[in-house]
Amino acid sequence: MSIIESVRSGLLFGAVFCAGCLFPQGVEARTEARLPNVVLIVTDDQRPDTISALGNAEIQTPHLDSLVRTGTAFLRAVSPNPLCVPARAEIMTGMCGLRAGRLDTRIEGKPLWAKTMREAGYHTWYVGKWHNDGRPMTRGYEQSLALYAGGGRRPLSFPVDYAGREVTGYCGWVLQNDDGERFPELGVGLTPDISERFADAAMELISRKPDRPFFLHLNFTAPHDPLLIPPGWEGTYKPDAISLPPNFLPQHPFDHGNFDGRDEKLLPRPRTPGDVRRDLAAYYAVISHMDQQIGRILDVLKATAQADDTLVIFTSDHGLAMGSHGLRGKQNMYEHSVGVPLVICGPGIPAGRRNRAQCYLRDLFPTVCELCGIAIPEGLDGRSLVPVLRGQTQEIHPQVFGYFRDAQRMIRTDQWKLIHYPQIGKWQLFHLEKDPHENHNLAGDPNHVGPLARLRAQLESWQGEQ
Repeated sequence: MSIIESVRSGLLFGAVFCAGCLFPQGVEARTEARLPNVVLIVTDDQRPDTISALGNAEIQTPHLDSLVRTGTAFLRAVSPNPLCVPARAEIMTGMCGLRAGRLDTRIEGKPLWAKTMREAGYHTWYVGKWHNDGRPMTRGYEQSLALYAGGGRRPLSFPVDYAGREVTGYCGWVLQNDDGERFPELGVGLTPDISERFADAAMELISRKPDRPFFLHLNFTAPHDPLLIPPGWEGTYKPDAISLPPNFLPQHPFDHGNFDGRDEKLLPRPRTPGDVRRDLAAYYAVISHMDQQIGRILDVLKATAQADDTLVIFTSDHGLAMGSHGLRGKQNMYEHSVGVPLVICGPGIPAGRRNRAQCYLRDLFPTVCELCGIAIPEGLDGRSLVPVLRGQTQEIHPQVFGYFRDAQRMIRTDQWKLIHYPQIGKWQLFHLEKDPHENHNLAGDPNHVGPLARLRAQLESWQGEQ
């Protein structure tokens, strides 16, 4: 079946990550002639606390739970620039987007993860959301299926979300192919079944069982707004049974630099418990539906006898507030937004481990290179997490930094987080060990002058190096 036929028939995309035992005695250099396959699954706007096995008792994620049980979960992974385009640019390049003082969202002219894999002998395939410069075919991927990008025209197939609110996200986006042919008949804008289409495409690629290993990069749109209830998931989650976030607020106490952004207009102010619970119920339904599609992909890996030779990485481009701290969007430095779920599974990856080493999304590029025995390109800002996986060290980054435009800067250590809002001269200091939900700002507390001064000096020094 041709790519176009596949798209027209709805055989579009999905992704999952899997377990197994790549290097039986631990994470060691691979000596076999055949390198492991790699499936990279990236979701869109998924909070780090939305996997049942990692502590959320109200959400159904059986397939993600299985990955947690059979792989290593990094509990302190961050997306330093919590916005779709720059976050994805850091994943694909292994580079810090703030270098040279610029919030760089472009990937052209930088080291490219897909290109590196392709030059090492991998098939490189792309499925799903493309939200960066160029096209997959010009950025190291040899083929895409169920490519989803802008270029369509209204009217939207679903102009309102589950609650009847006007859709403002993914307007004009359509499924298309590598030649630029668009398929608006399959939907303009998000559709309730889009995760199934992505899973179908991923399954088609995996089923090829090529003679060379493959690198499959799958980008879901779930659970980004507009929230559309997938078929069969209506009523799965009852708003009255959904807990409010422990840091819920009716309104953020000050303008954090994106107060009037599109994301923040998705819910009226002040936020109400009822509105937030309804949105969370829909958000959970979209995630559970996506989890179901991930299960289908994992089943295909097993059915084609490729599961034991496939590394699967599951993560998201960033988190989302969903009522936490009185915010709706992701453009903030709080843990619910800079934090991301991250699980690595596959041959030789320790099973059932939960690791608290701090890491960035940009670390995935060099990590996978090392796991696959591929030379890591020079000049990457990301660092391989393999020493952590091997148990050789407990720490790669003593501190991590975050940034949003010129409005927010952040440093986080093993216990502390300091956030600076340079446009308004405001600081927030949180003791994360005692206050994981960041409810108590200690910046004005005279008992914490020392930690604030130390973190501020480190943050300013780091900014001067960019």
